[in-house]
Amino acid sequence: MQLELVLQYLVAGLTYGTIYAVVGVGFNIIYNTTGIINFAQGEFVMLGGMTAVTLHRFVPLPLAIAGAVAVTMAAGALVEATCIRWLEKPSVLRMIIITIGVSILIRELALVSWGESVRALPYFTGNEVSSLTLGGVHVSPQVLWSLATCVLIVVFLWFFFQHTSLGRQMRACAANRDAAALCGIATKNLVTLSFVLSAGIGALAGCVVSPITYTAYNIGTGLAIKGFTVAILGGLGSSMGAVGAGFLVGVLEAFSVSLMPAAYKDAISVAVLLAILFLRPSGLFGSGAAARLKTA
Repeated sequence: MQLELVLQYLVAGLTYGTIYAVVGVGFNIIYNTTGIINFAQGEFVMLGGMTAVTLHRFVPLPLAIAGAVAVTMAAGALVEATCIRWLEKPSVLRMIIITIGVSILIRELALVSWGESVRALPYFTGNEVSSLTLGGVHVSPQVLWSLATCVLIVVFLWFFFQHTSLGRQMRACAANRDAAALCGIATKNLVTLSFVLSAGIGALAGCVVSPITYTAYNIGTGLAIKGFTVAILGGLGSSMGAVGAGFLVGVLEAFSVSLMPAAYKDAISVAVLLAILFLRPSGLFGSGAAARLKTA
């Protein structure tokens, strides 16, 4: 295989890996605070992209993206308030079933609202033909936007959880919710905040990658599977691990196209997930959280 082709596959893998990484980070935000595996996370990405496309008909692109993030954050709060908050110490299986049900509901509402058509936002800078050439490899400016957004999200979350009072309260809630409540921390509000934050990050990712990967009402399920794969592979609770795992899964998918039909590309993430659950359930950078989930 020629070097230029290898580099082109690598760029494509990193592009798709960016969105997998952000979805995995969304899984970790909610898991870290609540212990919940939210399989509706992929729908937040879809909802952000589709809402931004709709709003862009009436307002400039930056306002459309900001509005889409705000709408999706409100949807995340609504999901938590109606489906999660009233539960008392639910089992892992029950929470998985509930979030899968929420995912199906959001997807069907999106189908009714937007139909089956595929949509996309315009490129933030330049267009499809104004790609950069680096070492003979064509790189779209939107790819750089995606990578930069992923880096900014991880840096923001690191600062938020390590250096803000609210972030430290969320970490305390994750460590021991009962003890945090005894210390006067409003744990239920923090659970809502985790859903809001996760939904907002997912929506932003959906907007940034929309010009490249496009968006439709039914993309959420595939993203949820790949995001969960990335979260497990990187070690549940580790944002940096999710980013590394996201890029790894994206690159594996990109190179798989050169070895097998493109229709089998999505099977890569499922194969990786099964292998990790059987061979190393704590993940490559794991803390054991995934292993506890497996035996829960």
